[in-house]
Amino acid sequence: MTKSGGPQARQRIVAGAADMISRRGLNATSIREMAKHARAPLGSTYHYFPEGKQQLATEAVRYAGETVARILREELEAGPAAGLRAFLALWRGIVIDTDFRAGCPVLAVSIEEPPPGEIPPALAAAAAVFGDWEQLLAASLRGHGAAPAQAEQLATLVVAAVEGTVAMCRAKRSVQPLDHTAEQLQALIAAAIEG
Repeated sequence: MTKSGGPQARQRIVAGAADMISRRGLNATSIREMAKHARAPLGSTYHYFPEGKQQLATEAVRYAGETVARILREELEAGPAAGLRAFLALWRGIVIDTDFRAGCPVLAVSIEEPPPGEIPPALAAAAAVFGDWEQLLAASLRGHGAAPAQAEQLATLVVAAVEGTVAMCRAKRSVQPLDHTAEQLQALIAAAIEG
């Protein structure tokens, strides 16, 4: 592969970085390890991401965020309950398929301590991704009868609950927390759109 391997090579590096961050976190992962995980030469990685690790991590967070947002947009057309089911199924698949070794790269970046006095671009990207997911869910809830304030609050609760539950699943090496969270969130969504 040459340094000018094109958009597919760049995309592979970004996807590999997102996967690596979802497993080890950002601070514990070097750009060299992200390149190796993506099976990309380090030189190519720096060619596409000349600003280094933060630039690659920012793109990885955006990539993960858009992947989830695309699934949400498709499923939310059938309503907020369908969107929730898709959101839960996505994370269930990830934790099971990786034997509880991977979670959400957006959350992984969010929980690491930033340098004093600055907000790194990857952290800002994570905040934007969480906001996008909340907006998609809130719009669907409003569109299906939930009061606007309740829709926004419930969307925040869904994102926070599912993200936290994924971390619990990894710690417990079980999907039971996801099952419990799913049942309660489904009930809250049903009440919000019926009320």
